[in-house]
Amino acid sequence: MSNNSKNSNIASNLLTSVADFYQYLDGLFDLDDTDSDTLFAGGYLRGLLSLVATKFGDESQVISSALIEEVNEKITQAKTELSPQDHAIVTNFWLESQQRFSL
Repeated sequence: MSNNSKNSNIASNLLTSVADFYQYLDGLFDLDDTDSDTLFAGGYLRGLLSLVATKFGDESQVISSALIEEVNEKITQAKTELSPQDHAIVTNFWLESQQRFSL
């Protein structure tokens, strides 16, 4: 499968569960043209989502508004541990990712 096919498959699939989001993030690491900022943001968000998801269930759970809001809060709190540039990268990637969620 070409990288363009992988990109379109990843971009076109709606994500309904935490496991779907993990799979989406894993797919980014398989692409040759994924930039380092995207990989950083994806890894950081995977950790945040993993932390938050335990409050709501397991990785097979459906992505809910409450789960998204909790991740939003964690990203806001991360301002103290991330540089302003890294915080912007993570925030922007999270906002783009939310467009893939099927709520």
